[in-house]
Amino acid sequence: MYQHILFDLDGTLTDPYMGITNSIIYSLQKLNIEAPDNAALIPFIGPPLHESYETFYQLSGDINAEAIKLYREYFSDKGMFENEVYPGIPLLLQALKSMDKKLYIATSKPTYFAVPILEHFNLAHYFESITGSELDGTRTNKAEVIQHVIDTHGLNRDECIMIGDRKHDIIGGQKNNIDTIGVLYGYGDADEIRQAQPTYTIATVDYLLDAITNDTQYFDYI
Repeated sequence: MYQHILFDLDGTLTDPYMGITNSIIYSLQKLNIEAPDNAALIPFIGPPLHESYETFYQLSGDINAEAIKLYREYFSDKGMFENEVYPGIPLLLQALKSMDKKLYIATSKPTYFAVPILEHFNLAHYFESITGSELDGTRTNKAEVIQHVIDTHGLNRDECIMIGDRKHDIIGGQKNNIDTIGVLYGYGDADEIRQAQPTYTIATVDYLLDAITNDTQYFDYI
């Protein structure tokens, strides 16, 4: 049924917990803002950075831009590789490719960082393209990222599905009129995923292949 599989990156293919939260702590400390421990910064994982800095620390305008600059200072040096691939993901990608599925990355993370991360973990070769936001702050909205993938490759929306762990992934897919899978092993909790109303919901990586290939016994595993 689905020939074109779009994947989010953070919280879907890899667990970026330490790298992202360490980068945020670094940026806050440089701005003389008291930083919490890493666990308190989990909500930053997934949404665009400028939104999170504004939502959680009321940083806007130039100070928001400075926070992002400082975040990237740490992230480009250390944070991007303080990361690990979820167990089962390489096997999933290999299985999908063996079925002649076309795979794409659609992430809010800048493409500038997404490419070396996927290359570092030897995953980049599975994907037709790796599409993220731009460093100048454009194309941060997940719907825009997904649309760019669809338009660039001329994809049939009926054959596409978007997979992600946050509401932004689900809403982005819905705005592009494609089906979605919300996964629960990442950083969006069950309530967030349920309220976003994805086409399917699954709990673990183990069930992703079954959902993508339309084995209905595993749909809505929540």
